[in-house]
Amino acid sequence: MSRICLFPGTFDPVTLGHIDIINRAIPLFDKVVIGIGVNANKIPMFKEELRLQWIKEIYKDEPRVDAVVYEGLTVKCCKEVGADFILRGIRYVNDFEYEKAIADMNRSINGHIETIFLTCLPQYTSVASTLVRDVLKNGGDVSQFLPKVVNDSIANIQ
Repeated sequence: MSRICLFPGTFDPVTLGHIDIINRAIPLFDKVVIGIGVNANKIPMFKEELRLQWIKEIYKDEPRVDAVVYEGLTVKCCKEVGADFILRGIRYVNDFEYEKAIADMNRSINGHIETIFLTCLPQYTSVASTLVRDVLKNGGDVSQFLPKVVNDSIANIQ
């Protein structure tokens, strides 16, 4: 039986913090599926197709990483991709409290899915997509927070 995990998020945009968590998860699982969630309550800065393209480009040489766009329940996406694990990154203590509540809900919906938490490396603690979007909206330089593929793409958009 394969150990497949789903790493759900909006990835709007994909940051070096995301890449850190993904890269550290690769040795732990047979396959890591990045789940780009569509949230009807949020208007993304970047289209889902572009975020999917970024991830596929970043991991084009890593066959154990795949990416999908999904709507609805994360546990439903887990079933669709064959994942028994949900991967979540933790930056701060309050992240853990929030993520634990979600993990408990997911476990209540599907008792076969286990949530795995990885803490981010200290240099990525302050790297949040929300903050990166705010800096971008105000014309600031976010290149130090983003993978080269994402930086190059954003530079071509602006």
